Amino acid sequence: MDLHELDTAFRNSPFPDGRWGASDTSLAKLLQRFAASTIGSATIRRLVPLDRKVLVRSNGRYTVLGPFGSPMLLLTTTGRTSGLARTTPLVYLPQGDALLVVGSNFGQTKHPAWALNLSANTAAIVTIRGQEFPVQAQELEGAEREHAWSSFTSLAKPYEAYGARTHRHIKVFALRKV
Repeated sequence: MDLHELDTAFRNSPFPDGRWGASDTSLAKLLQRFAASTIGSATIRRLVPLDRKVLVRSNGRYTVLGPFGSPMLLLTTTGRTSGLARTTPLVYLPQGDALLVVGSNFGQTKHPAWALNLSANTAAIVTIRGQEFPVQAQELEGAEREHAWSSFTSLAKPYEAYGARTHRHIKVFALRKV
């Protein structure tokens, strides 16, 4: 997926465009190369708690990672063991009537908690640009998963590096309005 295809996907999506910043600037390209590195991934992982606070306080309108121009959402899942609401900032891509999210966890060996939560309970809430949407998650497999993964890696180069860093099967989900 290139930027033109992404613009078209957002125009046809039932969800708002959650991009803040621009992904085609020199700064965004530099940040993507940094994010793909091991040190860059570790740095961004450390920024996630701050990013979560900024996204929550702005009701999903702003992100620390704005210069990337990546579409960001807040995903609220139910903790599989605690039963408590857990909110995580994620990059997403629109695809038809769904939003795609990837459990790359920056290429770490374990799945992110949110992905395990979604596997246990597929009901969730997505917040984008101040709007909340109840969604149902479906873990993608086979050709659907490969197409979604390819869309992420072609648009956001760090995902290629994340996939190369781990031997686990990275979970990919489609989120649809309930």
